[in-house]
Amino acid sequence: MSTPHLKARVAILISGRGSNMEAIAKAARGTDFPAKVALVLSNRPDAEGLKRAEKLGIKTAVLDHTQFTTREAFDGALHQVLLQEEIDFICLAGFMRLLTPGFVASWEGRIMNIHPSLLPSYKGLNAIEQAIEAGAKITGCTVHAVTADMDSGPIIGQCAVPVLAGDTPETLAKRIQAAEHRLYPQALWLVLSGQHLPAEEDEQLISF
Repeated sequence: MSTPHLKARVAILISGRGSNMEAIAKAARGTDFPAKVALVLSNRPDAEGLKRAEKLGIKTAVLDHTQFTTREAFDGALHQVLLQEEIDFICLAGFMRLLTPGFVASWEGRIMNIHPSLLPSYKGLNAIEQAIEAGAKITGCTVHAVTADMDSGPIIGQCAVPVLAGDTPETLAKRIQAAEHRLYPQALWLVLSGQHLPAEEDEQLISF
């Protein structure tokens, strides 16, 4: 981790639009924010978020997963890029790749993800659709530490979002995304200010 007088160098990994990336990057412009977005990396060359990052003056990189024969090979190349860029911390923001246990172990305590549900409910893909189909009255978003088990790491922060009558996946997703844009920068600030991720037995929670 960076020394106290320096901002931590953060890499944000994306696969799509990069709206959470943009929210973090804008928050990181603040002089008292403990992080600098040093790199935005995508596994998809056509990811819209790459253009967003470039407009914000952030260095970008592409590591096309289709050019690798195994997950281990991709993650090995990703690890090397992050080391070359002297990255301290990783934020996954719509990164549609399952990271290997070896990669996660290499970055233990220095990697977080955001998920569009109140974990542990509705893990995995289509979390918003899962909430609607289950008849949930409240869902939301969760920032959590990344572990080898998908969507199962210690919870850092959550934000509740009501499910309204007549909600579609699209209308609910829009409100959850707005909550994510508030929560993710706050959660990153919390973790980097404390210089650690919460332990399994001592989870911290941000709620809105």
